[in-house]
Amino acid sequence: MLPLEGLTVIAVEQAVAAPFCSSRLADAGAHVIKIERPEGDFARGYDAAAKGQSSYFVWLNRGKDSAVVDLATKEGRAQLEQLIAGADVLLQNLKPGSMDKLGFSRERLRKDYPKLIMCTITGYGDSGPYADRKAYDLLIQAESGLASITGGPEGASRVGMSIVDVATGATAHAAILEALIGRGRTGQGADIRISMFDVMADWLTVPLLNAEDGKSPQRIGLAHPSIAPYGVFRSKDGKEILISIQSEREWKTLCAKVLDQPALPDDPRFANMVERVRNRALTDGIVSDAFGRLTREQLLAKLAEADIAFAEVNNMDDLARHPHLRRIEVDTPNGRVSYPAPAAIVVGEDRHYGKVPAIGERTKR
Repeated sequence: MLPLEGLTVIAVEQAVAAPFCSSRLADAGAHVIKIERPEGDFARGYDAAAKGQSSYFVWLNRGKDSAVVDLATKEGRAQLEQLIAGADVLLQNLKPGSMDKLGFSRERLRKDYPKLIMCTITGYGDSGPYADRKAYDLLIQAESGLASITGGPEGASRVGMSIVDVATGATAHAAILEALIGRGRTGQGADIRISMFDVMADWLTVPLLNAEDGKSPQRIGLAHPSIAPYGVFRSKDGKEILISIQSEREWKTLCAKVLDQPALPDDPRFANMVERVRNRALTDGIVSDAFGRLTREQLLAKLAEADIAFAEVNNMDDLARHPHLRRIEVDTPNGRVSYPAPAAIVVGEDRHYGKVPAIGERTKR
């Protein structure tokens, strides 16, 4: 028996953040009923990379039922009310105020359904000058300052995947699970409110504190602002390899066993982390020259033998062939699709991942 079997989740959701959360609840056995407009979640049209279907939708909507409900009609609102009355969790990420205007204010639902756990995802929260703004992943990457510390010196950049949406969905998932545990003890539901901006501000605590201390982070690409050497170096045959030297012991080992310069740590310019960062150009230049004399295979062997932390700078083709990539297969309206497995492994439990629904498709349960 899966841990959330017997629980019903009503997900008035679209795009990525809320669907990420509800997909994980479905994986754990919850009966997730996804409420869609007659034309469907607009994420169904994002791309056609998964057998002619949206990669986002196929990834984030496995194991759910799809119920088409036209909330602009009295009948549709009555249908949603009936679904909520039998639910354990209500998750929604519509435009701020939309549910209130439809008659589903959180205050009213809290009164009528005291055991219901409600989770509302917004861009900027319930109050403040930006509360009514629409918010999408890249907008919050920019507004929160994340983009300002991402990329290289030439300019700010987006993180190459929907990090704000995924972080927000993961935060909602954790908060709902906490509320379910709490309800098991008290019998009371919860009113959870999560803003995408708050999630990113929380995640940006370290660069923010450094900026407030007068050390505003600079964009330095695949390097570390306070550790050296920690960055990308190229092998003789052109392969980019990222190394991370976290301690003086590791630095001495790198110098002796990979760079073949065991006396280098005795040089005052490279004697400790502060000096290596101060002399980053010299430090990186020495490492770069040494790496450039060795092939990828030679470097990987030396780094592994010396127990130096390293990674190859891979692309998506490399990920597809990676020896550690675990996959699952899910049924979709257009056939089975294979993609990366959820990260959590529960020993002794063989998880089954439900199919991706067509618009309005309900599974008998």
